[in-house]
Amino acid sequence: MRAPPIVTALASTILAGEQTSDGIVARCARTLGRPWRWLGPLARRFIVAHANQTRPRRRDVIQFLLADEALQRALLRHGTRIEVQSWAPNPQVMQPVEAAAKWDLPAIESSGALADWLQLTVTELEWFADLAGRASDRRATQQLQHYRYQVQAKRSGGVRLLESPKPRLRTLQRRILELILNRIEPHAAAHGFRRGHSIKTFVAPHAGQRVILRIDLRDFFPSITRARIQGFFRTAGYPEPVADLLGGLCTNSAPTSAFANAPVGVDPRTMWEARHLYARPHLPQGAPTSPALANLCAYRADVRLAGLAHAAGAQYTRYADDLAFSGGPAFDTCVERFSSHAAAVLLEEGFAMNHRKTRVMRQGVRQHLAGLVVNENPNLPRTDFDRLKAILHNCARLGPESQNREAHPHFRAHLEGRVSYMEMINPTKAQRLRAVLQRIEWP
Repeated sequence: MRAPPIVTALASTILAGEQTSDGIVARCARTLGRPWRWLGPLARRFIVAHANQTRPRRRDVIQFLLADEALQRALLRHGTRIEVQSWAPNPQVMQPVEAAAKWDLPAIESSGALADWLQLTVTELEWFADLAGRASDRRATQQLQHYRYQVQAKRSGGVRLLESPKPRLRTLQRRILELILNRIEPHAAAHGFRRGHSIKTFVAPHAGQRVILRIDLRDFFPSITRARIQGFFRTAGYPEPVADLLGGLCTNSAPTSAFANAPVGVDPRTMWEARHLYARPHLPQGAPTSPALANLCAYRADVRLAGLAHAAGAQYTRYADDLAFSGGPAFDTCVERFSSHAAAVLLEEGFAMNHRKTRVMRQGVRQHLAGLVVNENPNLPRTDFDRLKAILHNCARLGPESQNREAHPHFRAHLEGRVSYMEMINPTKAQRLRAVLQRIEWP
């Protein structure tokens, strides 16, 4: 049903300024030409209904007004006496929720202001945001697409699509990352993609614990939708048109052609599911903004899981899609039941567990998280250390060419990275590896 003009005018007016009852009444009185007595109660009902929530969309405000019985009675009672006197509401302003009010974010209150902030024209901005999905159309050529694609097969049997933005879009995303997203702190339990945090800080709280529960999230990045990203930007205070465009710049819909070079041997149903999943507007794995946005969108889940863990006498950390819980005897007795509760929380927050990768690890077995053994202190598995040590010794004895069996184009940098990683995890053991690395004679 199409909303009456008065309702649409009121919806635009309500969203056009500060969300206080006095401010809403003053703006609506200017729109309608007089301060009707029912405006005050209507404004208070609206504030109560949307208190400390994500900034509503215009269509949501229209639905609220259409469902408000008192407003409908007022419109029937006064009939033609209520007229729209002005269709030009005040410019929209930043309206963050209470928790976001302290974030030091740039004020961008219109599509034109966003285009200026990104040093684009409005037409260019709309092209890069691609809210109409033109770049994902099956008829779109590679020149019209904003991403380059690479399909990888997962060891679990599925496929992963890496989506790398082209240079101009990447530049825009880096500006959003540096001047907006990096100014917002994720939950303390999040250790991935954060300065001063690493895999080592992720696993450290779980070292030497009696029992560890490891949970893996399924399709972490593509499960975060464009609507969710746009909702986050509205939570930060941006008006709906600005939030929609920012969400468009940070998300992508992959065309069918992105899977043209998929690995052979992948199950057809798995490939169909992947095409369907990545065709929806989602966070692209490969964009500079995606890790930060994933952490921020998981904030509510982190809060709830941290509280659940605390109630069970456990600690909780998360590194991207890897979740870890650990504790002592009390947690050991309830860990299986706890896993079910955690799965329910994740489902309610829009995430899904990969049940095949869920593990309960007690001290009697090797406890491993993110490729590290944590039974006592975080450490690389002995086999990984011994293999790296053997490669380095053979490089020193026989020359590095003899050991580059996987044809790394930058083999020296590859070995440097592996030794540096070992230094981060276990500096004492890594000293021996560093000494051998320095003895290698490079061509």
